[in-house]
Amino acid sequence: MNNQSRSTPKVNSLFLPRRGFLLLLLTVCVMLYILSWMNNLQFQKTANPAFIPQEHQSFCAFRPISSKESLEEEKILKSITWPKTPSITSNYTFENSSNPLCSNFTILPKVGEGGQWYIGDQLEVSIIIKDYYCYPKTSGGDVLLASLKNRDLQAGVSGQVVDHLNGSYTAVFPLVWEGQAEVEVTLVHPSEAVTVLQRLNSEEPDRINYRSIFRSGSVSEKIECNVCLRPSKGPVCDFTDVRTGEPWFCLKPKNTKLNCTHRINHDLGVFELNLQKEEKRLFQEKINMKTPILAVGSSSITVYQRKTGPVMLRSNNVKTAASGFYYKGVWKSLGITEVQEFDTAAMVQCLKGKVVHMYGDSTIRQCFAYLNKALPNNKMIGRHTSKNRKNNILLTYWCHGPPIRFRNVQIQDLHYVANELDSVSGGASTVVLIGVWIHFTSFPLKIYIRRLMSIRSAIRRLLARAPDTIVVLKTGTPQEMTTLFDAVTKSEWFSLKHDKVLRALFKGMNVHLIDAWEMVLAHQLPHNIHPKPPIIKNMINVLLSYTCPKMHSENNL
Repeated sequence: MNNQSRSTPKVNSLFLPRRGFLLLLLTVCVMLYILSWMNNLQFQKTANPAFIPQEHQSFCAFRPISSKESLEEEKILKSITWPKTPSITSNYTFENSSNPLCSNFTILPKVGEGGQWYIGDQLEVSIIIKDYYCYPKTSGGDVLLASLKNRDLQAGVSGQVVDHLNGSYTAVFPLVWEGQAEVEVTLVHPSEAVTVLQRLNSEEPDRINYRSIFRSGSVSEKIECNVCLRPSKGPVCDFTDVRTGEPWFCLKPKNTKLNCTHRINHDLGVFELNLQKEEKRLFQEKINMKTPILAVGSSSITVYQRKTGPVMLRSNNVKTAASGFYYKGVWKSLGITEVQEFDTAAMVQCLKGKVVHMYGDSTIRQCFAYLNKALPNNKMIGRHTSKNRKNNILLTYWCHGPPIRFRNVQIQDLHYVANELDSVSGGASTVVLIGVWIHFTSFPLKIYIRRLMSIRSAIRRLLARAPDTIVVLKTGTPQEMTTLFDAVTKSEWFSLKHDKVLRALFKGMNVHLIDAWEMVLAHQLPHNIHPKPPIIKNMINVLLSYTCPKMHSENNL
């Protein structure tokens, strides 16, 4: 009776399902938010707080490699990992970065033998890096170069720099000539600048882009090209090399009268960079980029000749790995192969009846130009070949395939080195010189590693069919750095890593090395991406010493 008389509120029959749906939707949203927050928290715990780059793989193409090569690539990348560098965050201040003016180096005293230095000893130098408050840094990662020179004797040798990861470094030099030896230490980049360079190669590998002209009749269009093309820019033409698998792409022409088959050339495009003001301050000429560090006390020593006993390179801590040195302007090897001096007559005699194929960048083209000028009676046959009919000497030069920052290269002149090597017959009368590095510095390192792997495979095929072929690789070089563009596109930090990759990939193979890095670093001339003739002459001496090891010119020291 009471239950029947109790009033019951009227409820809209549609309200309950709607309310249930809204509650369910709200619950799902809250759960998704919590899961997202937990995943983000876990990522923050596991990621390197100093450097969390965006993934460049999303718009860079990489040549496919085997599982064995992939493991080798991973091992190489791990072996050349740079020390951890400071993060550039909202708490960062420029004054805490490395300052070459406050930094210094000290020559460590000789222990024993009356404190005198002798040929065969190793000199050790302590380097202390400080910030703009002149406080010692507590972390490593700075890019330093060191050399030992005597300008009067035209003598020089490079030093090996060891990072102790606490703001201090040791430079080690072999003592290889008698007389004065002056230490030179240079801060190429503060460690904070390395953080920026790492970010750029991961997040902005397309900061240098390229162009190609597509032309059909009177219709033409200049199109952006790259190995790293962002998908947002539109559909692409795929110019991946069918033999090597090396990827290259251009955007499709917008003009409907043009298609992918109408590409006629390759050209350097524009430079685009996204740097904050504080980041730009880390790349200032004469302030913190390629700037000398001064000594506390004397920066030089006197080296004496031992009167008795064998000459031994000795050090208490670190063994130097210098490949050679200059004395009276002539490069002398510290390795197995004796470097001879070749005058014109000796050069002709060495190369008589030989073919020299040269592949690579403009630094290899320098070698082609030097030989072509030095050899009498050489005549150009087209743009890429010269011949000396009297002595049956043939020289060829081809630039490597893209990426390459050359101007207006016709498509038919773009040659992948591996493809060219597969067309070389080889043999004892064939010399191959290869130099590939500078045009890859603005890209992820894997692109360079895989290009060298492709070239290495072609070299192995060449040596398998013609074991007597002489194959010589040339390393990169230290260079001038005066602008922001120089720093963020071809920094010596990039080149150092490329140098290590080259040596690791070809270690143990029957190939020879022109250590251009040390030959420029040890010379008294300013660093230059295109070394001056006195350095090129010494590089040619090394090349010809590999070619004719048993030959000794009369001028040989």
